[in-house]
Amino acid sequence: MGQWALWGYICLLCCSFLSTAKGSPWVLSFQPGMLYQYHYALAMQLGPVAGLSPSGGWLQAQAVVRIRQLHRDPSGDELLQVQIQDLKAQQKPEGPEGPPMDIALNEEVQSELQKPVFISWSSGKIKALHGDETEGTLITNLKRGVVSLLQLQPHASTIVEEDASGSCQVTYTVSNHSIVKTKDLLSCTKPKMGYASPNKMFGIQWQPSSRSLYVVKDSLLQSVLAEESHMLSLVLRSTTGVKISSRQELKLVSSTPSPAVAAEESLENVLASIEGQHQPLAIASLPFRRGCTHCPSLTAYLKTFDSQQAKMDISKAATTWQFQRFIQMLRSAKKRDVLQLLKRAPEKMLPFVVEAAVAAQSVPALAALSDFLDFSKEPGSLLETFLYAAAFSPRPTKELLRLVLDKLDGKQMAPEVRDTGMVALGSLVGKLCQQQLCGLQEVKHGMETILTGLRSAEKEHEAVIHLLALGNAQLPSTIPTLLEHAEKGPTAVAAAAISALRQFRAWHITSEVKRAMRRIFHEKRKSYEKTCRLAAAEILLDNTPLSMDVINILLAAHHLGTEAATFLLLKVQSSLHANHHPARKIMSDIMRDPRINNYNHFSKAGISSSFSGPLTATKELLSTFGLDLLFLEGGFLRKSVSDFSLLSQDWHLRAAQVTIEAQGMESMLGENTLEGEEGPELTAGMSAIFFDVQLRPIIFFKGYTDLMAKVLLSSGEPTSVVKGNLLLMDHHQVIPLQSGLQAVVKLQGGLGLDISANVDVNIWEQELKTSVDTRGSLTIDFQAELDTPFLHTTLRSQTEAETSIYFDTILRFSSSPVLMCLQLREDQVPYREVFTISTSAGNQSSTIRKGRQGTVPAQEFALHQANSEMCHLLLTAEEGA
Repeated sequence: MGQWALWGYICLLCCSFLSTAKGSPWVLSFQPGMLYQYHYALAMQLGPVAGLSPSGGWLQAQAVVRIRQLHRDPSGDELLQVQIQDLKAQQKPEGPEGPPMDIALNEEVQSELQKPVFISWSSGKIKALHGDETEGTLITNLKRGVVSLLQLQPHASTIVEEDASGSCQVTYTVSNHSIVKTKDLLSCTKPKMGYASPNKMFGIQWQPSSRSLYVVKDSLLQSVLAEESHMLSLVLRSTTGVKISSRQELKLVSSTPSPAVAAEESLENVLASIEGQHQPLAIASLPFRRGCTHCPSLTAYLKTFDSQQAKMDISKAATTWQFQRFIQMLRSAKKRDVLQLLKRAPEKMLPFVVEAAVAAQSVPALAALSDFLDFSKEPGSLLETFLYAAAFSPRPTKELLRLVLDKLDGKQMAPEVRDTGMVALGSLVGKLCQQQLCGLQEVKHGMETILTGLRSAEKEHEAVIHLLALGNAQLPSTIPTLLEHAEKGPTAVAAAAISALRQFRAWHITSEVKRAMRRIFHEKRKSYEKTCRLAAAEILLDNTPLSMDVINILLAAHHLGTEAATFLLLKVQSSLHANHHPARKIMSDIMRDPRINNYNHFSKAGISSSFSGPLTATKELLSTFGLDLLFLEGGFLRKSVSDFSLLSQDWHLRAAQVTIEAQGMESMLGENTLEGEEGPELTAGMSAIFFDVQLRPIIFFKGYTDLMAKVLLSSGEPTSVVKGNLLLMDHHQVIPLQSGLQAVVKLQGGLGLDISANVDVNIWEQELKTSVDTRGSLTIDFQAELDTPFLHTTLRSQTEAETSIYFDTILRFSSSPVLMCLQLREDQVPYREVFTISTSAGNQSSTIRKGRQGTVPAQEFALHQANSEMCHLLLTAEEGA
């Protein structure tokens, strides 16, 4: 007897444990022969995150939802009929507070809404949905939203379940008569809808939440309250965005007897016996594409094309807005119309059209470009425009990569075009891999094209271009190749390989990479040019450095020579003042050691410098300016790097980096190399990185004869670095709400950019002047749409700004020490914002606009005190001359 009592006690404990682990062991059901009537209420709001814009769209709907059980099989599965009746909808008018306005529903909408849907349901779990597949998408989605309220379970757990939002991870908690369901909307999987850029900094930040409260009594669902919210805003500007809130409520009103349904053997037979069409339907909402009545048409544009020709100023916002309109036209245009536009466009407008066609990336637009562009005949400038447009594409497709590969494959073309094509190819391969498309045949072919070109390179210049292409691709699998060229290659090749490695993210700079950089900096296996050693040191310092590396670099600095040591030590000091620098804490700890941080190490003997500091800072974004100047021991500039970077959250983007290098200047100062050594050829050139894409390097002059010719024949015109229009932001997101309604968020950001650089060497005055002029305009078009069967609302924010930034350098070698002045200034920045809310319900529509505009005053940035004093001396001398 005692043994049986013991076993009974153990069983009781097990049952108690299972009940505690799973929650309440309810079995949910609807009784046969009963009609359950629920009151259904829906409230929706679409509004801006900022206060200036209109308040947004507001919708409220009420209806009666009738549920009855038609069949129950032995396994417990029930066939439920769910029907919406007497739906009434209201909208809130924009403007002064007023009563809600009724929305008139046409007969077709009312008729379709009242058609029932049928679900296979088992104690709260929806197994299948049946209905009329010929209904409008929005009507069926609304019914899916109502049915989704019946998706629940009576015990606690975390599972994946499907409803109108898609297949999502949900967590249930149970207490007394209530069940709380929390849905992780970021985990939802659904049919692919829309697109996004792999560069998250130019994308949208999405913060969704969903929580439902169920009340169950005597195994019958009494009420449901489901609340859902979405906050979407620009990563770079959180005040541009939208808030979407949805609230659904289902409450039991009555349960009354209803006529019994004839008994059938299966659910399928029951459905077959009911009048009407009852096809299987997806439980998740289907996407709805809203028709566009005011979208620009290329066919219509071509009819008035001759009268619309106008001179385009790329740095003006009006041109950038036109660029975005062209993209919209070309995305829906036919190949013959795009080709006609390319053929009819005047010469000055043709680059603009090519850039828009690449940005559109539609199959017809790319096919038209393929027919139009002849790489053996077209001017090199137009071909480079096409290739750079492809390189800067925010979300390239395999069709665009295939087009570039086809144009580069076996064609005879100018060396400059082929070089540009190679760096563009690297950018395309890298961005497609960021979209998890590395396995595509086109991507593999592109990568093999670059690697084959590197292996077969006969000249240093050819190897350099292919290494820069690998830097644009940023594929971890190529790091061993880059390390081999960095350690074993001649100076130009090693410098290019190290430059490519610097484009990789910090998590790719492994211990293997750091060991190679240590060998280069400390010259363990061979001698390296100082710029290579300094670049290797920067990789060690900028990527979660070890204390050992920082100490060894500081101790070895004085063996590099006065100027290189000064440059490196100032680089370390600059990092100490940058809150965002990854080595700041380690360097700060090291600087507490007097053996390292003393006058012997940090006395500034040379004129080289390194400076970095913030330009602007907001809650979301930090923009910084950095300047590195490395001089030769005799006073000539060896290398200058000006850098504009953007930092947001964990993302870092080099928006613009311009490097000017000069070699062989020692001969101009009468300095001789060591006996038996041949000095480098007199050369000056420039390379640039924009939005993390390395461009083809440009040579200003090569050799003394070329320098003299350039000086004597110079027109004084600057060299164009980048000139064109870029599509920076391209985002389209469809959000199926649990209510069955649909929200769509669209973002398009265009940039018009005109960057030029000039180097003026005055041999007689022993003076060097460099200038980098940047003029540009930014336009951002953000839209949020809400679609229901009886209301369409659009919230739109349009922002534009224009800017001009000038960076000038003056160096005078006739003085001792060399005088140097750096100037960074920005013209006034005009900006404008327009907010629009449009609503369409039935045969009524309304549009309200609000806006603001202003001007940010011009400013000159103070770099550091010593520079200000030097500029005063130089500029005063120039004025007095």
